[in-house]
Amino acid sequence: MSQQPGATGTGHTARKLNVVMAQMDFLVGDISGNARLVIDAVRKAEQEHNADLVVFPELCLTGYPPEDLLLRPSLDLRVAEALASLQQANLTAACVIGAPIRQGGLLYNAAVLIDQGEVRASYFKQFPPNYQVFDEKRYFAAGSEPCVIDFRGIAVGLTVCEDIWSDGPVEQAAAAGARLLINLNASPYDIGKQARRKALLEGKARDNELAIVYVNLVGGQDELVFDGGSVVYDHSGELAVEVPQFDEGLYPVEFICDHHCQPVSRPRPPEPSLEENIYKALVLGVRDYVNKNGFRSVVLGLSGGIDSALTLAIAVDALGADRVHAVMMPFRYTSSMSLEDAEAEAKALGVRYDVFSIEPMYDAFMAALEKPFEGTTPDTTEENLQARLRGVLLMSLSNKFGSLVLTTGNKSELAVGYSTLYGDMAGGFDVLKDVPKTVVFRLSRYRNTISPVIPERVITRPPSAELAPDQKDEDSLPGYDVLDQILNLYVERDFSAEAIVAEGFDRKDVERVVRLVDINEYKRRQAPIGVRITERGFGKDRRYPITNGWKIGN
Repeated sequence: MSQQPGATGTGHTARKLNVVMAQMDFLVGDISGNARLVIDAVRKAEQEHNADLVVFPELCLTGYPPEDLLLRPSLDLRVAEALASLQQANLTAACVIGAPIRQGGLLYNAAVLIDQGEVRASYFKQFPPNYQVFDEKRYFAAGSEPCVIDFRGIAVGLTVCEDIWSDGPVEQAAAAGARLLINLNASPYDIGKQARRKALLEGKARDNELAIVYVNLVGGQDELVFDGGSVVYDHSGELAVEVPQFDEGLYPVEFICDHHCQPVSRPRPPEPSLEENIYKALVLGVRDYVNKNGFRSVVLGLSGGIDSALTLAIAVDALGADRVHAVMMPFRYTSSMSLEDAEAEAKALGVRYDVFSIEPMYDAFMAALEKPFEGTTPDTTEENLQARLRGVLLMSLSNKFGSLVLTTGNKSELAVGYSTLYGDMAGGFDVLKDVPKTVVFRLSRYRNTISPVIPERVITRPPSAELAPDQKDEDSLPGYDVLDQILNLYVERDFSAEAIVAEGFDRKDVERVVRLVDINEYKRRQAPIGVRITERGFGKDRRYPITNGWKIGN
């Protein structure tokens, strides 16, 4: 880490400083491409905003999270080449970028300040997180020193993401004389995350009497979605600038720096509803997964139910109707209502829509299985066969036309195993994987406020997989209003079965749900990834052994 003479910034002559927050979307692993994005953004910030300093998100050179790409032998070479290209780009404005930097044989998650073609300062993140979706200690050593630099006569401190959530780094920077703190972030979205960030930043700014520029990554990366929401707080803890969530762009902030650095306030974006916030996260997650992985289009099974209807709307909003193919695959148990509603959804959204009956295929399979199944009675085997035939059709369309199959299962179903391996779970991306069923209903009503694309009876009728006559989800599960509460306590908050019962839930319901969650880990391990929107989703967040002897209880 480096620090220039005069870093305490003892002079307090009033100065203006134009800072631009580069809330941008980077591609993991494309180090040279990401460097070009940085250069282009700095030049644009110079031209459009007369920028003195452009601040980028955490690890913007590699994208976040780079995971085991950080272990590749050529990492240091590629990072060095990217840093050299930034230094040789003849940029007028300075920039703070995030990059992995090796020093003394150890790799650090660093904030690097480049000014006039030179690396003026480097700060090493002091608290690499190792919880929930984070496993930075696998890759990064922890720094220990503050970094405060005299930039244009102003004492500016650097920190990275988790450092601001922990005691120490902000306080160190303030003690070293910082009047303005830059914090680089790759903070993934979950419900309520922005409110928690703002409460934290307000306290850190007020308690340490320094302005904070918090710049966050935006975009989708596998199951994670980064929502941006970059903010600026003044030294008294007042929110001066807030950037819209999920929007990529360059956002200028003017500071008047005397004894304190005072940001000039800007109008704030409207406060989004919970449903709008989640919906935008899902749309962004789908768009980036499809586009960054080079898929031309997506295909999904449209059943006439609410999950596939919502998935279809999200896909169209993410990619455009011309890149979405909906397929209805009816069977003898498919109701006329489902056929009508599926067609209405496809027409409302303007997508290609095909109907392929699975009846002939089902009959052929049953004929082939007639001898081994002789003397048995129909059960879930025959139900699962229907789902698997649909999976085969969708995967065939995927192979032939290069389309990504979107699955449509929600978090509630995935939790209790209410899904079929190699059937409705067959696909590449599950849009609703982390969306509880009760939230599916709320999102569907929200989407209809934009334009009416989901028929009202799809939202109001009892959910059914339609794999057997008169089948309803609640025949074998508690009502979703109860189920989702139990799942929240068990999956997201780690309550034991006894603790959930103590909250007032029926013991039989609790023990049944907990058992279903536990025994279906093997299914979830084989499920496609999907957008994470809660504090604890199935995937990186929750890593339980498939084979285990843990007993239900306290």
